[in-house]
Amino acid sequence: MWATAVGVARVRARESEREDALFRDPLARAFAAAGGLWPSSPPPDDEAARRRRLAVSFSVVIRTKFLDDLLREASASGIRQVVLLGAGMDSRAFRMAWPHATRLFEVDTPAPLEFKESVLRQEQAVARCERITVAVDLRGDWPGALAAAGHDPTIPTAWIAEGLLIYLPEEAVELLLARIGEQSAPGSRMGLTLGSRGVIARYAAGAVPGSAASMWVSEMPDDPVGWLAGHGWQADSHTLHERAAAYGRPISTPPQYEDEPGGLISAVRR
Repeated sequence: MWATAVGVARVRARESEREDALFRDPLARAFAAAGGLWPSSPPPDDEAARRRRLAVSFSVVIRTKFLDDLLREASASGIRQVVLLGAGMDSRAFRMAWPHATRLFEVDTPAPLEFKESVLRQEQAVARCERITVAVDLRGDWPGALAAAGHDPTIPTAWIAEGLLIYLPEEAVELLLARIGEQSAPGSRMGLTLGSRGVIARYAAGAVPGSAASMWVSEMPDDPVGWLAGHGWQADSHTLHERAAAYGRPISTPPQYEDEPGGLISAVRR
């Protein structure tokens, strides 16, 4: 699945080339090139497939900006401990300005982390905080591995699970949230992206085998705010349309699921 992270890097590289980019990711192009996805492949001939690709790319851009802002707010609140779950090709340790003494943990399986390190060495990239990689499968004892790497559960943490939960079955999502809660001191922050209701029917059902969408298995609960309250978090839910408009990128087509809760979540540990 880590090859999907290279595809996300390609989207971030293309966004970074825009004059009005919502973020700049100088390493994204290197990740995409090393993964064989740069220059990008031509758009599919099928119009429906092309629109699906554009929609997914757009969501990646908006969620990246949303979570960047969440992390800046967490840093401003005094949080100096960040955990990226399923970090993939995330380059926030390198491209964002971090306060002194910030420790950022990247948790992922060995294969993507090894690929990522090879590109970082090639680019001579220097992290702007203390960056700690934790090579562990999220289906295993990742809290133990995180603790061994130096994470301190007694002080607030900013947690990011970007583009991750949609790949996990419901019981795995519940376990992940329970484990995050056990490692979160009061005042911790969390940013999640959730698969919107109906997204599997719209995108995954006809997806090419092996593609990212073909591996989607979970959608957000009917009441994500209530769901997270049950896990001990005070959450706010945002729709893609809402955030896109706020960032000056309004979606021209009318939303098909306007009345449904959003899949961009910010939360504070109570």
